[in-house]
Amino acid sequence: MNERGRSLMVLTANTVAFGVCFAVWVMYGVLVTFLVDNKVFAFDKGQIGLLIGIPILTGSVLRLPAGLLTDKLGGRPVFTGMILISAVFTYLTSLADSFLSLLLCGLGFGLTGATFAAGVAYTSLWFQPASRGTALGIFGVGNMGAGLASLFAPQLLDVLTAGGKNLDGWRQMPRIYAAALAVLAVLYWFSTFSKRPEGESLPLSARLQPLRVPRVWRFGLYYFLVFGGFVALSSWLIAYYVNVYGASVARAGAMAALFSLPAGLVRVLGGWLADRYGPRPVMYGVLAGCSVSFLLLSVPRMDIYAPGEGLMAPEAGTVGEVRPESIVLNSKSLQLSPKPDGQEQDAKGVLVWPRGRSWQEPAVVPGTHVARKQLLARGVTHIYFQANMTIFAGLSILAALFMGVGAGAVFKYVADYFPTSVGTVGGLVGVIGGLGGFFGPVLFGYLLKWTGIWTTCWLFFFGLSLVCLAWMYITVQRLQAAAAPHVRSDIEIRPAREEIERVASEIEELAKRLRHRKAREAK
Repeated sequence: MNERGRSLMVLTANTVAFGVCFAVWVMYGVLVTFLVDNKVFAFDKGQIGLLIGIPILTGSVLRLPAGLLTDKLGGRPVFTGMILISAVFTYLTSLADSFLSLLLCGLGFGLTGATFAAGVAYTSLWFQPASRGTALGIFGVGNMGAGLASLFAPQLLDVLTAGGKNLDGWRQMPRIYAAALAVLAVLYWFSTFSKRPEGESLPLSARLQPLRVPRVWRFGLYYFLVFGGFVALSSWLIAYYVNVYGASVARAGAMAALFSLPAGLVRVLGGWLADRYGPRPVMYGVLAGCSVSFLLLSVPRMDIYAPGEGLMAPEAGTVGEVRPESIVLNSKSLQLSPKPDGQEQDAKGVLVWPRGRSWQEPAVVPGTHVARKQLLARGVTHIYFQANMTIFAGLSILAALFMGVGAGAVFKYVADYFPTSVGTVGGLVGVIGGLGGFFGPVLFGYLLKWTGIWTTCWLFFFGLSLVCLAWMYITVQRLQAAAAPHVRSDIEIRPAREEIERVASEIEELAKRLRHRKAREAK
């Protein structure tokens, strides 16, 4: 088999393996929710959050060591070993009977999330820089494993437990996943080829040297947004749909899958665009698109009554007749804005934008003596926003598409700037992104607790998008100024210089004409 055939075979194996590992990585979200909802275990909210997040934490923190090992030993043995170790802990999950045992198993099979760093470094070795972004984008399609887990894991649990009649049947699901990982490890080993990166003899200190470069941390922040945010929202959206829209767990899982699956597919597009146009313009578009999408999603579902424009007495006097549509003061009828009808119908219809209504309600009774400018009728403003679930889902999918494109473009940065340290740098970038997936739901929970508003998660990502966009812009401006410090001053000075030269030329031409005229007159 020629080199191109081997590279395509390795890419296929890496993508499939990462997809399966990613499905196992996010399995706990569905499993723990099922166990608690069916009262198999009585965990409090803190324990539930820790169990769901612990595999994500393990898979995030271990990405840097996994990247270092891949740079040193090669992707084939590291990736295979990680799959086998994860299979053992996944199987042990089926034997768990307490919070501690579930926690330890989650720590173990969370290693599946760290396979990303090994896959990025191993994939990069087989492709030239011109096509590396596309290859890494294809590899990132494995993110779809999260969507598949959200979509099919609830149905699998329902089948294994006979619709909840045999709750102990849940233990079969980790065993099925463990068997899939074991088979995957064997197939992966025999469908890939050994290849080590250049510089494998470098000491650890030299391998860690790129981590001192600020741009590595900047790339990590981008990945925290586009990948960490994706992982965090993939798990958070299930609770979001249940609480905000009253959806069932199964329907919420399906809606969360609609968010996850497209993001995995468009990573290929992100890598291809980064190869064709460079990662910088792609990330500009991604961050701008994320900012707009998150801002639109941050508007909460609301039904608010607030003070509006009231009616004040134009003069002192005595109130006569008081009706819903008017107030008589000193025999003069003052018209009120009546309360509009049709609110119930609007609430049942599909509203795209918030709807505002205002009216006035009498604040006085007949016979009341009032002074000038005293309040006769208080104003009421009713703001209603339906936050229609279909529109919300469409906007969230749009945000996921931007995030998927961005996730494909970020690692083009890594491969271009650090071609001999993709595992190490990619591992750190992956750690930062993965930590976003772990801390995201925790932060969302606190924001919800402090404000009581579910959409604060989108508001957080809106702010983070602006920070990333500003950091990128400032960095690019500094790089351009350092590379060509005269360019900016030339751009600013050139128009004034050209205008001065034009005016001087006109003055010189006018002076010549005057001299010629004087010469003719002298003759």
